[in-house]
Amino acid sequence: MIAARWLLTIWAVLMPLIAMAHDDPKGDDVPPADTISSNPLSSHHSKKDVFHRIGDFFTKYFRDFNETDTNYIEAQHYNYALMLQNTNTYEMYSIGSKDGQTISFAPKPTYRVGPFFGWRWIFLGYTFDVSHISNDHNKKEFDVSLYSNLMGIDLYYRKTGTDYKIRSFRPNGSSREITNLNIPFSGLNVGIVGADLYYIFNHKRFSYPAAFSQSTVQRRSCGTTLAGFGYTRHSINLDGNLLERTLDESLNQYTTARLDSGLLFDNVKYSNMSVSGGYAYNWVFAKNWLLSTSLSLALGYKHVTGALRKDEVTILRDFSFENVKLDGTLRVGAVWNNTKWFAGMSAILHSYNYKTTQFYTNNIFGSLNFYVGFNFARKRRH
Repeated sequence: MIAARWLLTIWAVLMPLIAMAHDDPKGDDVPPADTISSNPLSSHHSKKDVFHRIGDFFTKYFRDFNETDTNYIEAQHYNYALMLQNTNTYEMYSIGSKDGQTISFAPKPTYRVGPFFGWRWIFLGYTFDVSHISNDHNKKEFDVSLYSNLMGIDLYYRKTGTDYKIRSFRPNGSSREITNLNIPFSGLNVGIVGADLYYIFNHKRFSYPAAFSQSTVQRRSCGTTLAGFGYTRHSINLDGNLLERTLDESLNQYTTARLDSGLLFDNVKYSNMSVSGGYAYNWVFAKNWLLSTSLSLALGYKHVTGALRKDEVTILRDFSFENVKLDGTLRVGAVWNNTKWFAGMSAILHSYNYKTTQFYTNNIFGSLNFYVGFNFARKRRH
């Protein structure tokens, strides 16, 4: 699978370049200083037109975008980087009825490894899926996290394959959950596509890139509040009849596996619009060492666009607070970086909840990365 880390800070590439271009204008439209007349009649030469004023505004914004307090954040000293990364992805999906029946599913984790080459802010790489080399389960994953000093964004697209396994089951009316199951089940398909954008308030002293993209180094501990918004689209396809047969065949020694009617749906699609807030902290606990943690909680409004049964289509028309649920995103990063060599790990975990009068779902997915690399070709000092 092609890793999309080259998108790491697309805007951070464009913005400084535009800012530098504006700082050092070229061309015949800018006359030398000694040729500008002081005559009031020619004042239109010294006055900036609307385009220059817009340029000044964005130049100032771009400078603020990348401005940092050097007592807290040390900038990158090299132009290029080489890195080897191992990426592991996990997922858990739980479904429950209003009467307390619950089932949890989880596919086999995926393990990918591959090299990356970086030029300043841009990383290009390719990772090989070593966990599904001989088996094709039609699984598709695309996860990108972009980090800059001022803001960040998570982009993700996931489509599960057919390698889900039933991990636990709680029968109706029972307080005991049957755990440690490993029952293959091909009747569940889940898809999610979305984006989360968040703003880092203390961006001049707090650096997400120091923890998650190694493009800066955090030199002093610092925290910040976060705020953002997001949008996702979810789809759930469940073969209830196959699930009931599979459970009945596998668990007849424990219980009679009869599914609640609320779990016998075929397809549900819903969109999720959310606003979030949270806190992040970078702890510099030793020289060149950093531990970063952040937690964002989001109030998400779920808009149903799919069918609960084949003959029933439910479309949400009026706002209801019953459709507002709490979601969350957790990030953890640990890195050693002496500006020349770096090594560490990073993890990001998303949790989404959805509930109707008939059933509820909880989807947790995330990735864990281990990496080691070095920078080279030191930048020239001006």
